Amino acid sequence: MPNKVCMHCLVSGKVQGVWFRANTREKARQLGLTGWVKNLPEGRVEVLACGSQENIKQLYQWLHRGPALARVHEVSYEELPWQEHADFVVA
Repeated sequence: MPNKVCMHCLVSGKVQGVWFRANTREKARQLGLTGWVKNLPEGRVEVLACGSQENIKQLYQWLHRGPALARVHEVSYEELPWQEHADFVVA
């Protein structure tokens, strides 16, 4: 699929208990992306998002800020082959 990619990110910092997942879902849906976001037991947030390269880039940049109460320290990035997802959900 040309121009369609997926990214896998791990977001660390103060990212749980600050509406990070709900806000990530809202931003991803605004950008027309599909995939999921979930909390990890050690305190990070994991994101898998699929869509156009431009919109993936916008979500990646947003993940560095997150919602108002978040304090993001680091965002890892890995590009993955295209995957089909019906929606963007909190997993």
